[in-house]
Amino acid sequence: MSQSESQNLASESAGVTLGAAEQLLAIREIERVFAARLRVMDNKQWEYYPTLHTEDVVSETWQGLPGDKRPSTDGESGRVVGRTALTRAISNLLDGPVKVTSAHHGHCPEIVLESDTTARGIWAMEDRLWWDNAGTEESLHGWGHYHERYTKVDGVWLISYRKLTRLRQVHTPEFFSFLKPL
Repeated sequence: MSQSESQNLASESAGVTLGAAEQLLAIREIERVFAARLRVMDNKQWEYYPTLHTEDVVSETWQGLPGDKRPSTDGESGRVVGRTALTRAISNLLDGPVKVTSAHHGHCPEIVLESDTTARGIWAMEDRLWWDNAGTEESLHGWGHYHERYTKVDGVWLISYRKLTRLRQVHTPEFFSFLKPL
């Protein structure tokens, strides 16, 4: 890391009063909530999914979907606000009338504490999704990055914002045919 990169990180964390060990623990807790979200989503444990997010979470992870299928909030396509709405949208996508098997991986976290109770992170991601279309397997394989924000609420780190930027997405011709507007 260059000296200027080190200085930028130091200035970004100027509001942090935690000691070094407490900072490492906070980052580890953020990594755990991120990993739990992927596991809970892939295992379709929808009762736990909202507990990993703040009440007012914002999700902008829908840009890979066809425009007419994306969820929207207040007329803004591809944006979901609130843990209940987010859980409903993602569960309808993966566990609605058509069951979609998914495997999401997050790698190489870049987490920066902005204060003792706020942080941001970028994660390299890869996802695979499959469903059965009358005996034909439809699939999607994607790569990109999650850009997230985290807030510590009542002593627990939660996801407060997520945006997915995709670098590449490969799918079978009929992959999105199951999808109803979210």
